[in-house]
Amino acid sequence: MSTIAVIRPDDWAIPLFVHILGAMVLVGALTLAAVSLIAAWRSGSARLIRLAYMSLFYGAVPGYIVFRAGAAWIVTKEHLTDSNAAWLGIGYGVSDFGVLLLIISLVAGGISVRQMNRGGQPSLIAARIVTGLVSLVLVAYLVAVWAMTTKPT
Repeated sequence: MSTIAVIRPDDWAIPLFVHILGAMVLVGALTLAAVSLIAAWRSGSARLIRLAYMSLFYGAVPGYIVFRAGAAWIVTKEHLTDSNAAWLGIGYGVSDFGVLLLIISLVAGGISVRQMNRGGQPSLIAARIVTGLVSLVLVAYLVAVWAMTTKPT
């Protein structure tokens, strides 16, 4: 007999919701940044570049904090701290790698925004580097979503 669905206890609902909400905000902000930066490649628009960097700062960073807090909360609720689950290792690995690339993107973006605020032109090289980093993070998060949903052993 196969299991059709697994029912989670009710006290896991809020931590899981917080985790997924933070992840959705994070991925949404990263997607907005990537699309804005790709569009800015052709036009060189300072507004699109500023939108991308501000979405990283005001959307991705808070989303990451909520996502990680929710992840820690649900791990303690499910008592998975001593678990050897591969999907948990993939999730933490991608999350740690993603925050490193997010910090690098924020530093490059902050320098470019500061230059624009002083009346200068945005750095298109920095915008292309950040586009690559954000795209790489998005692909890594897709792998994490796969791992969280399929739970490979």
